[in-house]
Amino acid sequence: MASGGGAEEVSNKQVILKDYVSGFPKESDMYLNASGTIKLKVPEGSNAVLVKNLYLSCDPYMRGRMKQPIPGNETYIEPFKPGSPIVGFGVAKVLDSGHPDFKKGDLIWGMTGWEEYSLITATQTLFKIHHTDVPLSYYTGLLGMPGMTAYAGFYEICSPKKGEHVFISAASGAVGQLVGQFAKLLGCYVVGSAGSKEKVDLLKNKFGFNEAFNYKEEPDLHAALKRYFPEGIDIYFENVGGKMLDAVILNMRAHGRIAVCGMISQYNLEHPEGVHNLMTVVWKRVRIEGFMVTEYYHLYPKFLELVLPCIKEGKIKYVEDVAEGLESAPAALIGLFTGRNVGKQVVVVALE
Repeated sequence: MASGGGAEEVSNKQVILKDYVSGFPKESDMYLNASGTIKLKVPEGSNAVLVKNLYLSCDPYMRGRMKQPIPGNETYIEPFKPGSPIVGFGVAKVLDSGHPDFKKGDLIWGMTGWEEYSLITATQTLFKIHHTDVPLSYYTGLLGMPGMTAYAGFYEICSPKKGEHVFISAASGAVGQLVGQFAKLLGCYVVGSAGSKEKVDLLKNKFGFNEAFNYKEEPDLHAALKRYFPEGIDIYFENVGGKMLDAVILNMRAHGRIAVCGMISQYNLEHPEGVHNLMTVVWKRVRIEGFMVTEYYHLYPKFLELVLPCIKEGKIKYVEDVAEGLESAPAALIGLFTGRNVGKQVVVVALE
């Protein structure tokens, strides 16, 4: 229907956060609002961008944005607002733009709303998509934030060298599967852990890891790591935390590096678990470093130069778990925390 100003107004389904979440998140913490509308025009004088969302990304860090903020305990990213749409990375098509860098018809990836259409005012978070000869959904994962996370964490934080021994936890996830392949391309010995036989098979047969194991079948993680790394671990790409981190520290080699990307085992706990083997870090001279991918986005062109040819030559493979429709997004997000997804979790909102 037409409305004032000649801008078309259309219905706009949204996924709304009901309230702040403590403990394990549930689908019912979110709901689908089908009654919203939006004008398909950027307001006069605004430098915002109006987009049609095509793909949405489900990422573990989003759990932290569902928590009630605690004064004096600020986190690196502001929480979601209850009663408002969930916000996350996505791929979208520009329908209207008040910004000089974006024009109608452009494809972008960056921060957008969990809704059919979004008016994006924080345009500094957007990247224009120039290479469309790869699946567009890859820009939620392999060619988006998770891909850059793998690249920055492995090459910039871990300072890897050929022949080193690399361990990756949550290795079949959006980031882990790529870190493992980067390490293999460099000539490292690579082992990954995951939570099912299917994922372990994927690591060995599709991504080319030297070895992989199901951590749920290992009553003693220290012994498991000793089995796969009799001479110890040079590089640990940390996605899990908790007991896995404890076991890894005991198995690190002298001058080993641990890149701390995330700790999914801790996100839903009211009281985070402690780390018990830190003295080992001293006498083995291990470097543990956390990092934020946003500080490395200036390397994005360099990253694409490395990765795009590898995709085209079949040297890098990527597995996605695709959920259809905006209404499937809450279940897809919650599934990350039970390991339901196999590979990068993507939600298809619309095909162009």
